[in-house]
Order: sequence, then structure tokens, then C-alpha cells
Amino acid sequence: MSKNNTRPKRQSKGKEIFKRLRRNKMAMAGLVILAFLILIAAFAPWIAPYGYDEQNLDKSLMKPNAEHWFGTDLKGRDVMSRMIYGARVSLMVGFLAVSISVVIGGLLGAIAGYFGGRLDNIIMRCMDVLLAIPSILLAISIAASLGPGLVNLMIAVGISSIPGYARLVRASTLSIRNIEYIEASKSVGSSDFSIIIKHVIPNCISPVIVQATLGVAFAILTAASLSFIGLGIKPPQPEWGAMLSSGRTYIRDYSYLTLFPGLAIMVTILALNFLGDGLRDALDPKLKN
Repeated sequence: MSKNNTRPKRQSKGKEIFKRLRRNKMAMAGLVILAFLILIAAFAPWIAPYGYDEQNLDKSLMKPNAEHWFGTDLKGRDVMSRMIYGARVSLMVGFLAVSISVVIGGLLGAIAGYFGGRLDNIIMRCMDVLLAIPSILLAISIAASLGPGLVNLMIAVGISSIPGYARLVRASTLSIRNIEYIEASKSVGSSDFSIIIKHVIPNCISPVIVQATLGVAFAILTAASLSFIGLGIKPPQPEWGAMLSSGRTYIRDYSYLTLFPGLAIMVTILALNFLGDGLRDALDPKLKN
């Protein structure tokens, strides 16, 4: 009898990456925390015990108790409810601002790396000018010129991070633009735009994913900093940085007003950093078995 030679099914690339990611306990902890925060933000109207702008002046500046777990602010608003709704704003700003940076910066980097020459010099010199300005100062300048507001905050944070993604994608594009399958696509008449979208950008996606995960943490921190100095979200809409700013006046007697928003920012950024480090290791081809 002939033996049937059966080969084990090869796992998909996504499953292999997730398998390696699961081995990293810190990365999985970051993923669980991030998923928990996203669920809280998504179901904020059903989870929050009070409305974020629901005022009760008779209960202003109440310290944490059984009725208000995180206490109340100067206007008698429940701090816990405002933090839950604030998670929506902070996460939305983080993810959408990074999306702006990745799309614009990635496209500029791919074009510069693919075509090279004068176009590459023009694009990258513009990126160098932006890189010469500290990101937070650039974000402050853009936010100050556009004015406070959620959309303007996302634009300011997103634009300030474009140069980093442009340089990252350009470096990856330079390493793959002369590979055989790119030359084969050119030989069959594919347009340059089609090659960039279908072949160049997908092969640059691994380092971009890692950078974007870490970039969300930076975007949340930048958004909180802008809100702290009054260039972010307009009141009464809650945002963790704005809550820190409003509570700093009472930090000596009512420290909980700054403690809980500060912890929320710290835990979120820590979780994203853990996840980003884990993704970097999981996507590294040298770590494949």
C-alpha cells in the first residue's frame, strides 16, 4: 500500500503573526487594555451613570463616594461619566489623527521613493523642514491658527506626524522598487500609480503598522497637551487633557480631579506602547520559526 504524503497546512500570515504576538504577555496585556477602553468608549451612553454635561451644583467638588465613584467637579458633574465619554474623544483623536498621518505621509513617501530624482528631493526637503520643528510646537501652531475643536485638533495632530511616516515609507520603497515583481508589473504595462498602490505600499505596511500603533499613543498625548493649554476640545465636551487642565487649580485639596484623568492617559499610552513593541517583534521576519 502506498503511503499518502500529506503536508501540514501552512498557516496564513495573519495567524502566524498573531501566534507570535500571543507569546508576548506584555503585548497581549496592552491589547486587552486597549480593547477594554474601546468597548467603554463605544458603549459610553449605556455605561456612564450620568450625562457628561449633567450638572448638580449642590454636589460640587464631592470627593469619591458610593454615589460618585470618582467624585464630582466644580459644577457637580460626575467625573467618572466624563472620563468614560472622554475616552471616546481621546481614542478618536488618536486613531483618526494617525490615519491622516499614515495616508498622507505614506503616499508622499511612496511617491518620493518610487520616482526618485527631483521629485524625491522636493518632497523630502519639505519633510525635513517640518521635521526641524518639534512636533508639539508644530501641532500648537496649527491648532492655534485653526482654532479649538475636535476636527481641528485631529488635523493639527495628524499633520505634525506626517514627516515620520513619509521617511519610513520612502526608506522601505527604496529597498523594493527594483525587485523583480515591480519590474514585471512595469513590463506588462501597469501604470506607476497602480504599482505604487498594489505593490509598493502593501510591502511597506509592516513597519507602518508598528509605527502607527506607537503613533496613536503619541497622538493621544499630544491631543491631551493641546487640550491642557486650551487649544483642544471645546467645553463642555470632555477630554482627558482638558479635565487635567480644569482640575489643576484644585490639585492640592481635590487631587482626584487630576489623578483619574492622568491615570487614564498613562494606562492608555502604556498599553499602546506594549502593543507596539509586541507587534514590532511579531512582524520581524528574523523571529520566524
